[in-house]
Formats: sequence, C-alpha cells, structure tokens
Amino acid sequence: MRIGVTVFPGSNCDRDALHAVELMGAEPVELWHADADLKGSDAVIVPGGFSYGDYLRPGAIARFARVMGPLEDFARDGGPVLGVCNGFQVLCEAHLLPGALLQNTHMRFACDRVRVRVETKETPWTSGCENGEELTLPIAHNEGNYFADPETLARLEDEGRVVLRYLENPNGSANDIAGVCNEGRNVVGVMPHPERVSDPALGSDEGLKILRSVLAEATV
Repeated sequence: MRIGVTVFPGSNCDRDALHAVELMGAEPVELWHADADLKGSDAVIVPGGFSYGDYLRPGAIARFARVMGPLEDFARDGGPVLGVCNGFQVLCEAHLLPGALLQNTHMRFACDRVRVRVETKETPWTSGCENGEELTLPIAHNEGNYFADPETLARLEDEGRVVLRYLENPNGSANDIAGVCNEGRNVVGVMPHPERVSDPALGSDEGLKILRSVLAEATV
C-alpha cells in the first residue's frame, strides 16, 4: 500500500509521518505541495507543522496549494485521508471537514501527552481500535480549540462522527472533541499526533493502532 504524505513549506511532522508509514509496513510517498499529483497513493496523510508559517490563519494558505486539487478529488471519491494537527486545520479550511480550529482558550501553546478515547471505529483510521478504547497521544498546538455551531456539533454527535475525545480537555474544544470525520467517514482530522508515538524508541507505539487501521481497510 502506498501512503502519501503532503509536504508544505513549514511542515515539520512530514518526516515523522513518513517514518511511521514505513514502521506500519506501507510504502511512504512524498507529495510536494507544488505538484498536482498524488503519485498513485492509496491513502494520504496531511501532517502537522506550520504550513506557510501559519500566516493569515493555520491551513488557510496550504488549502490553495496545487497538491490540494487532486487530494480533494481523492477525498470526495472516498479515498482515505488523515489530517494531523495542522493537517486537521488544512482539511477544515478546504471544507473536507466541518468546523474550525481556534486559538486555545488559555492563549498558550499546548505541548503534552493527553488521554483520548476512541469514540468510533467506523473510519479507515480507527477500525483497528475498539469503541471506548483509551490512548495516550502527544499534542503540540496553539490553535487546537475545535469549534462548530451548535447545529453542526449536534449533527456530529448524532451521526457518530466524533472520532476522538479528550478525557481532560487541554484547549477548550467544544464537547472535548479531539478528532472528527466527514459524512463519508473516509476523511478524518485529529489534533493529537499518532505518528509521534509510532516507535518504541519514542517511548510508545500506541499511535500505530490508528495508522495501521488503514492497512486493514485496504484488504477488505
């Protein structure tokens, strides 16, 4: 399985994601922001970082990169896409996911390991987990405060589209939301970083439970 990882100016987790893809047993593929080509990827990860320096607002410029055209088509055709941290912000800006990521309510950069609960295994990126399973994942963000209007929040809850939920909210996110998916359930955005806990050398490989899920989905 070929898994593409987008690389924007200012990405800083693309190396981590590419390494994690190798560890999960797939072929990592770099997707340069200026190339309108997914290079035959079977799934795509939009990694964390500070794409384009977070000018305007996080993800607002990356959303117009050339690589985003085929990525949006791929997502709308049902291809599995995972946005992590800044990648989550990019997918919201591209309207592939609902809501927005606002500045943390305490107005400080949050960098820690947090406990999250898997709310649904019905996505390509969580099918290897169990509903209600708890994971410890790193966070590193200044704009991780998930916001959506009350109607959208109610719809996400009613349709089971909250993917991860914080057990102790680190940023003020509505309903303690740490990740959501689209209506088709193939596009997932999460603020915690599974790729940063994908190798025992990093102290944990819990993140592989999320990342490897997409491999199982590919064999179904």
